[in-house]
Amino acid sequence: MLSLRKLLVFAVSILLALGLSFAQGSKKSYVFKGTVTEVDASTSELEVANENIPGWMAAMTMNYKVDDPAVLNQLRKGDRIEATVYDGDVRLYKIKVVGHDKK
Repeated sequence: MLSLRKLLVFAVSILLALGLSFAQGSKKSYVFKGTVTEVDASTSELEVANENIPGWMAAMTMNYKVDDPAVLNQLRKGDRIEATVYDGDVRLYKIKVVGHDKK
């Protein structure tokens, strides 16, 4: 009985994960480019001065949650980053450093 319960919990978890992936996959994605102005690991947020993203967001500086809090350990103020963003979601996904401002 315990094994059946574990199997059921596992199956539900997998279905939930697949559902979330599918839901994100159906939203339009955009390439996000910007410069990190602050890293706050305590809130899992980055403050980023982003470039204009036609059809999604004008250039501005604001705080963004990240999909993987571990990436915050690799980011520094002044890092130029690229990420993926989705319609209706201001979280940054698949963040990568592409340069560093010397300012």
